[in-house]
Amino acid sequence: MIDIDLNISILLKEYSFLERFSEAAQLGFETVEFYWEKDLDPKAVSDRVQISGLNVAAFNLDAGDLSTGDRGLLNDPVRHQRMRENVPVAIELAKSIGCKKLTALAGNLRPEEDREKQIDRMRENLLWICGEAEKAGITIMVEAVNAFDNKFYPFTDTDSTIEFLDSVGTSNLGYLYDIYHMYRMEGNIVSTLTKYVDRIEHIQIADSPGRNHPGTGEIDYDQILKTIEECGYKGSVGLEFIAMGSTEASLEWLPREHRRKLDTGSYKFGKVN
Repeated sequence: MIDIDLNISILLKEYSFLERFSEAAQLGFETVEFYWEKDLDPKAVSDRVQISGLNVAAFNLDAGDLSTGDRGLLNDPVRHQRMRENVPVAIELAKSIGCKKLTALAGNLRPEEDREKQIDRMRENLLWICGEAEKAGITIMVEAVNAFDNKFYPFTDTDSTIEFLDSVGTSNLGYLYDIYHMYRMEGNIVSTLTKYVDRIEHIQIADSPGRNHPGTGEIDYDQILKTIEECGYKGSVGLEFIAMGSTEASLEWLPREHRRKLDTGSYKFGKVN
């Protein structure tokens, strides 16, 4: 059976951010993930996690304003200090809620600057972040995303992203595999899972092309989840889709008893009740 979690930054938008923790628990989830929200209060988040009894699979480091096109701060010399100040705060929050994985979005490329110089900047910043995280036993993850929606993001396929991660040269750096993004960019989901299962620290899912819940698009999630289970993946699978209507309505395909662990052997994934 596969551990599953709810991304409360893309879902449960009917509620304030802090309310989403208890709402996720009310919906039957025991694990969540989230983005670093604007004006996030680490103490308030820690309190809500503990009150709701939830686990946290992962959360993002400060990635800037995602709604205006920011995709991380690793390549932003103007906000370098902001990135440096966020890391220890995020690590302390992670320690307080027992979270062992943090995501560092790479940041957009700057068209006026040499690409390799920018890759070097990202590499240098990641090496520093990983050094800080290692002291707390935390793994840092980098994600590849699709170029259609993120035209300036530097990592848009699995192979080159993992090649970059290897070039950083630290052991607590892993790959976040977002199946929606990589289905759009490269397909071959089953073969990628099989090839890179030992490198994948976390998986996120949504259907394509609409990024709605599994069963609404082209992706064969019945086969993909069977592969995830059979190939020995040990992490969590995060629901990171755009709700069609309310979050609760968009979860009707996932029975309440499968909102903690997904039993692929007894349930046809994507079927609407």
